[in-house]
Amino acid sequence: MRRFLDTLFTPAVRAQQERLGSPFTQTRPHPDEMPADVHLGAPEAEFLAARDSFYLASVTETGWPYIQHRGGPPGFVRVLDPDTLAWAEFAGNRQYISLGNVSADDRVSLFFMDYAARHRLKLIGHLAMHEAAERPDLATAVAPGLYRGRVERVAVLRVAGFDWNCPQHITPRFTAAEIEAAMERRRRALMAE
Repeated sequence: MRRFLDTLFTPAVRAQQERLGSPFTQTRPHPDEMPADVHLGAPEAEFLAARDSFYLASVTETGWPYIQHRGGPPGFVRVLDPDTLAWAEFAGNRQYISLGNVSADDRVSLFFMDYAARHRLKLIGHLAMHEAAERPDLATAVAPGLYRGRVERVAVLRVAGFDWNCPQHITPRFTAAEIEAAMERRRRALMAE
């Protein structure tokens, strides 16, 4: 979390936090008291393994922010090591805006949501794209079993920081599979009565 906060709490952000009485200016531990490493641990790996989508933010060469949805079967984002994530980039609408942005500036932000449990994980890092044909080892490592999407390239993110965010204002939403499972549990409970 330290690198995440150190990276994103710029002087302009700090000034606004101070002006508005943000608790981050009053309760943030001294930098020497915070761990300096970024390493993803078991909670992050488990959370990511259960996600079936996330949002990827990049910046154009002209400075405009751009956000794009990425999706696949649960677990399509893989933790390769405590500092590295990878996922399959499937064939899509062929605009290649994120790909172009990353070729000019590899800094990105990823936003993962679990609406049902009201949890979110934010990551920042440096993203590299590798054509699947040029890196078949990576393509094989991230290929999700029986999924209809064709892997065009592999995205590899070197994590620069991450932060778990508070659940305040997250409206719970449920997938069809989650609703079906809840209905089945309810049906079994009623039959057992």
